[in-house]
Amino acid sequence: MASTSRRKRPPNADLDRLIETCGASHKSLALRVNQLAQQAGLETDYSHTSIANWCQRGMIPKWPVPTFLAQAIAERLGRPVALGEIGMGDAETPDADVGLDFPRDRADAVRVATSFWSFVNRRDFLTGSGFAVSAFTTPVTRWLVTPADEAADVAGGKKQVGRADLEELRDAADEARRWDSKYGGGNWKANSVTVCLQERAAPLLRGSFTDAVGRDLFSVTSELSRLAGWTAFDVGQHDVAQRHFIQALRLARAGGDVELGCYVLTTMAMQSLLRGFGSEAVDMAQGAFERAKGQAAPRVLAFTKLIEARAHARERDARAASRALAASEDLLGQADAA
Repeated sequence: MASTSRRKRPPNADLDRLIETCGASHKSLALRVNQLAQQAGLETDYSHTSIANWCQRGMIPKWPVPTFLAQAIAERLGRPVALGEIGMGDAETPDADVGLDFPRDRADAVRVATSFWSFVNRRDFLTGSGFAVSAFTTPVTRWLVTPADEAADVAGGKKQVGRADLEELRDAADEARRWDSKYGGGNWKANSVTVCLQERAAPLLRGSFTDAVGRDLFSVTSELSRLAGWTAFDVGQHDVAQRHFIQALRLARAGGDVELGCYVLTTMAMQSLLRGFGSEAVDMAQGAFERAKGQAAPRVLAFTKLIEARAHARERDARAASRALAASEDLLGQADAA
């Protein structure tokens, strides 16, 4: 892969200034860009000279390398970095934000999810500037306000979706869970979940179905999307995982599955926590618990309290962490008793 494009520009003062602010050397930055590219399935050999060319000669690397550069700098700064901040805003492509939307309208939600699934299986899938906790703001807010859509029926589709179709998706989800438990999310079997979403779930979501079938269809598709998120999460593709989790939350809402939505939102809180956003993780876990209290099983609610406890601990609030952990243990006790 060529190190840069041939297009010449004025010096990129924005990039030069941001690199100086984050304190990274050109050599270490190039190494991290190469690592991120390798994780995305691309072979690159950038060096300190490449970084110098991007700064001093205003050269722009081929897509999606600008996103890796933004992510590498973001990791140093501890905050999201947009392409515009590194002077490469016009390198962004129309699908850079695909999968981050959480539409109010259910039909739009299906369109967003299926469009994302069609992109995510491409080898050259184009993403934004890595994980950004701010991308969770709208999905979390909208789910907390309305965790369940009023209806799930659809008419006019070419295929009439039935129970047999749902069983096939459930079997795929069960198999993915078994393989994830035994071999981890990065194994080839778990990766096939994204193919199932694109080739099996997407056509069904475009079909016709009753309200009862629709609710089950949206729920099992939400679970598959959550599992796909775990797969990406386990191999360090946090921006892809974030998109899967957002779509899983929206599909759980479409299915009226508040318990699954609670579980997905808590998973999003855990991802935020592990990416260094403890305070946001506390808010998300607490919101998931309060919204699903009385509707979710004790074991699911125990998970929300466990993640809340971990987030409080990360924030060095020992008292709040102890309270949340005790609540988690009480809920697990209720689950065992039942």
